[in-house]
Amino acid sequence: MLPLAGIRVIEFCQIAAGPFCGMLLADLGADVIKVESPDGDGLRSWPPLTGGYSENFASLNRNKRSVVLDLKDAGQRAAARALALSGDVVIENFRPGTLERLGLGYDALAREKPALVYCSVSAYGQTGPRAGEGGFDLTVQAIGGVMSVTGEPGGAPVKCGVPIADFSAGLYAAFAIVAALRAAEREGRGDHIDVSMLGATLGVAALQTSEHFGTGRDPAKLGSAHPRNAPYQAFRAQDGYFAMAAGNDRLWRAVCEGMRRPDLAADARFASTALRAQHQAALRALLEADFARATVAHWLALFGGLGVPCAPINTYGQVLADPQVEHMGWVQPITLPGGARTRTFGSPLASRRGRFAIYRNPPALGEHTDEVLAGLGAGSSKGEKP
Repeated sequence: MLPLAGIRVIEFCQIAAGPFCGMLLADLGADVIKVESPDGDGLRSWPPLTGGYSENFASLNRNKRSVVLDLKDAGQRAAARALALSGDVVIENFRPGTLERLGLGYDALAREKPALVYCSVSAYGQTGPRAGEGGFDLTVQAIGGVMSVTGEPGGAPVKCGVPIADFSAGLYAAFAIVAALRAAEREGRGDHIDVSMLGATLGVAALQTSEHFGTGRDPAKLGSAHPRNAPYQAFRAQDGYFAMAAGNDRLWRAVCEGMRRPDLAADARFASTALRAQHQAALRALLEADFARATVAHWLALFGGLGVPCAPINTYGQVLADPQVEHMGWVQPITLPGGARTRTFGSPLASRRGRFAIYRNPPALGEHTDEVLAGLGAGSSKGEKP
């Protein structure tokens, strides 16, 4: 029995943030019904395509059912309303006000179902001077400060390669929905949760916002380095780069002992974490002069043996083949519509009851329309009675 078994979620979402939220809930057992337009979620067209099916779409829509409804059509809009009212949760990531104009907003639905938990995911929030603006991960990383601290000092603006604005918003949304479900169960009253990508991006930037509040200065680009810790970054060795994080005084002493550099341990510039961070440019130059004499493998073996956290700079192909990933069982086989077999990264969660498996392959567009609407007594998407 999965923890959200028996919870029905109706997802009016596409691309990333909303669908990621829905998938997290589906992984925990919720029956997530994805409502798509006749053209489908735009992510369905993103390559790579395996057997004509998007692996990007598959990576965010496992464990869901797909229903096609044209919300511009009054009859199908009525079916969407009935479907939304059949759910415990509605997730949507339209621009603010869009579903309200279609009669599918929180207020209209909550009048009939007070316990409904309704979550709106948008770029900037449901109210305020930017509420009507659209946004994507790139633009939110730009306005949200991420690009100001990403990349090398003096370099051009660079976004984080992982779409953190999208996925942090999806995580916040799923977390808030589960909490609201608990409150709805206790009180019989749901809620309208407002999750913005901008707010989520700032929420996970605690180190940067606290630096600004505490000093009045804007955090700067540091490449892979840390503003308040050193040595804590990527370092160049004889044949490439590796990451090493001697994040406290004990680990710093272990680094000095392993490198046979007692002079570094005795250097007043490096006597504390704060001082090492203050003088980290000089520290990096001294360390890399020694690191250049041996390979990445040598330094990883040395520091790993001393208990100093360190790691290779992996590609995704390398990390997905890592023995820890294999041990955890995170990479799972899936079958795409049409029969093509591929792999995906499943839920990283586990509990004493076991891992959270993929129990439903990603759906074809509208694969479950008749099945779902027949269960409502609404007939097919064309308005036919079952």
